[in-house]
Amino acid sequence: MNMKTTIAFLASAFLASCAANATPSSASNAKGVKPYPKKICLVTDNKLGSMGSPITKVYADQEVKFCCKPCVAKFEKNPQKYLAKIQ
Repeated sequence: MNMKTTIAFLASAFLASCAANATPSSASNAKGVKPYPKKICLVTDNKLGSMGSPITKVYADQEVKFCCKPCVAKFEKNPQKYLAKIQ
């Protein structure tokens, strides 16, 4: 493979991976998924939308919303700590 082909392949693989791991914002409508009850980021307490479009994920049947990608990474290091804030 030449360099352009390799880059194109890696880019398409990355985008496919992102799409496969994405959680649609309608996930809260799925059976058994509890909707996120707050208007702030679970990690930083920033207003959702203050850092661009909120990111929505589902963990253990609970919808969770974040203000930015770094908050998702921080959450994933210790999800129980942050999920306790919803209770």
